[in-house]
Order: sequence, then structure tokens, then C-alpha cells
Amino acid sequence: MARAKRGFKARRRRNRVLNQTEGYFLGRKNRFRQAVEVLRHAWEYGYVSRALKKRDFRRLWIVRINAAARTNGTTYSKLISLLKKANITLDRKILSDLAVADPVGFQAVVKAAAG
Repeated sequence: MARAKRGFKARRRRNRVLNQTEGYFLGRKNRFRQAVEVLRHAWEYGYVSRALKKRDFRRLWIVRINAAARTNGTTYSKLISLLKKANITLDRKILSDLAVADPVGFQAVVKAAAG
């Protein structure tokens, strides 16, 4: 009697996992059990990092806005307060892009908020 080696579906499942771990180091790429474990960790890290990415970008935008605001004689917190009072609804991403790509435009926004 020959041993049963499972079939097509099991091989397809193993190959799907091993294809996803392509490029990993040592046995993590070609040993199924290790590959499954490392792949599950990778999914967890990816899930967490997608939330962290949003946080990191917001921090970057705030730093850029603060630097540009200080060159225009104000600070980040004062600028945001002035923008809210002046009812100017530009989000931090747009303000950051303005500060980097168009300093004159950013300066105009600061003047509009202040005056």
C-alpha cells in the first residue's frame, strides 16, 4: 500500500505560501512550516504599518508646515489657529505641498489667514 501524499489542493496551498515568501532568507523561503510562520508575521507587520504610515506622513507634513511658517514669522500652532478663524480649509498635506513646491503661494496663504 502506497502512502497518501495529499493532492492538488494541498500542493496549490503550499505553492501559494512559498510564492509569497520568495526572496526571504534561508529556510524561510522554501520550508513550508517556517514560510507560513514568517508570512503571518509579515501580514501583521503590514497591517500595523499601514496605520503607522498615516501617522508618519502627518508628522512629516506638520514639520514642513512649521518650518515654512517660521520663515514667514509665525509658528505651526498659530498658523493652524489663524486658518481656522479665517475659515480657510486647507488640510496639512496640501499646506505641506504648498510650503515645499510653492513658497510664494504658502506666504500668500499665511497673509490671508493673518489679515
